[in-house]
Amino acid sequence: MSRRPLVAGNWKMNPASAEEAVALARDVAARVAGLSPLTVLCPPTIWLAAVAEAVTGQQVRIGAQTTAAEESGAYTGETSPLMLRGLAEFAIIGHSERRRLYGETDDDVRDKVASAVAHGIRPIAAVGERLAERHAGRTAEVVERQTRAAIGRLQRIAGTGLVMAYEPVWAIGTGEAATDADAQEASARIRAILAELDPTGAEEVPILYGGSVTADNAGRFFAQPDVDGALVGGASLQAVGFAAIVAAAARVSTR
Repeated sequence: MSRRPLVAGNWKMNPASAEEAVALARDVAARVAGLSPLTVLCPPTIWLAAVAEAVTGQQVRIGAQTTAAEESGAYTGETSPLMLRGLAEFAIIGHSERRRLYGETDDDVRDKVASAVAHGIRPIAAVGERLAERHAGRTAEVVERQTRAAIGRLQRIAGTGLVMAYEPVWAIGTGEAATDADAQEASARIRAILAELDPTGAEEVPILYGGSVTADNAGRFFAQPDVDGALVGGASLQAVGFAAIVAAAARVSTR
């Protein structure tokens, strides 16, 4: 089963203005033009419309950094999947910062993934262990629990557009990336869990590595058989470096 490499840039709470967001998106789009991986930009919600319009007709896709499970209602500050349709093709769900800072639980992730799929939005479901869990030898346990929760309301994998991301929390923004063996072991475990639900569908799912990904180390992750791309944080705010990560993914044969 062939899987197209995918590189997603999570801009987090950056940049500070629509003008900067548009300029960054256009710069990235120009630099990745003609490269085979699917490139996804995830700006803050407030800049989604401006960024989407800026790259209309180009190969860059747009993603939201989160989404609510509910369609509407008394949820101050939230953005529903109905609001995202037409603006974002993807949505990151379960990022470690959402879990740690805003109390997002495994059950929340389960409901958000199911809601995104039901509304035609491709979820990028993030899983990964904290440093204390890694030191305690619980990486496999945490990855399994979070992965099973993420797909807990899906009846199948095929056709859902699901993307998974392994992001060891201890590596995010620290400059300390996991090893390529770490990334492959976790990604293979994720795929095996998906295969329990849908063996064929599991082979369709791009699995990304996230955590201090740079142009210098991306290639060794992408060379792993179950790692199909990257969820990139800080490096996605620099068009040159981010495009170099996409180019590294392009050099790896599509599986």
